[in-house]
Amino acid sequence: MAQVAASLKRHPAGGGLLCSGGRSAMGPFRLSSSIVIVSSLLFSAGCTGPERATKTDGGGPPLSTLSAVELAAMMERGETTSEQIVRACLREIEARDGELHAVIAVDPGAVEQARALDAERDEGRVRGPLHGIPVLLKDNIESAGPLPTTAGSLVLAKNVTDRDAPLVASLRQAGLVILGKTNLSQWANFRSERSSSGWSAVGGQTRNPHDPTRSPCGSSSGSAVAVAAGMVPLAVGTETDGSVVCPSSVNGVVGIKPTVGLISRRGIVPISHTQDTAGPMARTVEDAALLLEAMIAVDPEDPVTARAEQARDWNLLRDVPADSLDGRRIGVLRSATGYHDRVDRLFEQALETLRARGAVLVEGLGFETPEGFEAASYDVLLYEFHHDIDAYFAGLPDSELAELTLEKVVAFNREHAGDELRWFGQEIFIKAMAKGELSEPAYTRALEMVQRATRRDGIDRLIGEYHLDALVAPTTAPAWKIDLIDGDHFLGGVSSYPAIAGYPHLTVPMGDVEGLPVGLSFFGRAMSEPVLVAIARAFVRGATSGKEEE
Repeated sequence: MAQVAASLKRHPAGGGLLCSGGRSAMGPFRLSSSIVIVSSLLFSAGCTGPERATKTDGGGPPLSTLSAVELAAMMERGETTSEQIVRACLREIEARDGELHAVIAVDPGAVEQARALDAERDEGRVRGPLHGIPVLLKDNIESAGPLPTTAGSLVLAKNVTDRDAPLVASLRQAGLVILGKTNLSQWANFRSERSSSGWSAVGGQTRNPHDPTRSPCGSSSGSAVAVAAGMVPLAVGTETDGSVVCPSSVNGVVGIKPTVGLISRRGIVPISHTQDTAGPMARTVEDAALLLEAMIAVDPEDPVTARAEQARDWNLLRDVPADSLDGRRIGVLRSATGYHDRVDRLFEQALETLRARGAVLVEGLGFETPEGFEAASYDVLLYEFHHDIDAYFAGLPDSELAELTLEKVVAFNREHAGDELRWFGQEIFIKAMAKGELSEPAYTRALEMVQRATRRDGIDRLIGEYHLDALVAPTTAPAWKIDLIDGDHFLGGVSSYPAIAGYPHLTVPMGDVEGLPVGLSFFGRAMSEPVLVAIARAFVRGATSGKEEE
């Protein structure tokens, strides 16, 4: 989930599943048979050979590369079925994941899920707009069934459960097919300050589909890559700071990091209870909005989700007009530029598109960061991780795993250093171990400082003082070369303020630099998702090809 601020010199942070005749690309470690990595189980999930995904009528693109909205319309017209879509996705995973290492495991019951949903449709029972659409889950999100939730670590290789995380239960209730699990930056990129995004001991190194020598960013690496590569129309990531928006940006997809509290945090391997949230990843704003709506729910066991009651009746594609931006006031954060001139040029083009669509752009804005802000924000994460990860372990249904602590994980990693510590260390874990209780004044002072700076004195101040609907900035730089020796080469980004505030952040493709995608970020006050979705939809409709003008 985490992307530590750029000033700390790190950022958010592989194994493919192949059908018959394929080779597992999981690297030196292979999970037990409880995780689906053998061809026989992939056959049971619907893989029937090496041919590419089912084509649309008329010889069009593979079904797996179409948007969820398009697929839903095709099912409604009787032109395809959920089973055909799932099989198409499985074939696309077979065809591409040996190189990209985005998918850790496929649920062997995925085809059966699809058949049951097709039967419901035939009987006139459609659960919602995403009925029968497959979705992949980042492998720090629990789902009932044979697939463990590992967070990319061998220590959780047996973390199989019969419980769904509440967000997964909501997806099933909405009629989605849980297709499988995606690779991630191990422990959501909160283990080392010199990690390689998209690497885990379980899944190996995920690669960017636009250039496999380049980073997928992270930590929701596999989710973004699977969507970008056309393996699946929808995926779920998680974010503490940047882990949805950064991989979305560098892989060229849409990502939404929602207001903390719209989606239950239970059943997700945690970092920070004040910043963690799941979020949708898709190829269109419309698909991402529908997936977000499907995950929003009040969870009595996660009190912060009480605010989800306010969103119960949201219809993100209907409530706010998206045909133009007439009258919209958008604050331009030029303080979040300057780390890459070619990204800055794309940003200027994006601003022209916003103006052409009728937006009023307000210049001269910036955040006033108090002294000690960066250290305090890092301390908050260290304190909360130590507390939250131990609490997560204690709640696991497996009695052996329930005895885990952060200290025991550190020891496990040392004992299995050839697999776990092959490329980088665990200095973040060790720093977190040194932190005490959440009642300590050092923690409460740090939390109060960073939340005041990002909320009242930050985003809320700019939105209120300048009467803005949203703020806009480039999301991050193009993908850098994968470097397992020295770690990531993250140049800059805009994720930290909305992440620390717990406020929504949406990124859409802005263009590309030499074929490498770059995203455009919109963010605002808590619960402003309807406005952000409308602005993003209007921008996408008005955008040109987005190619950098030489």
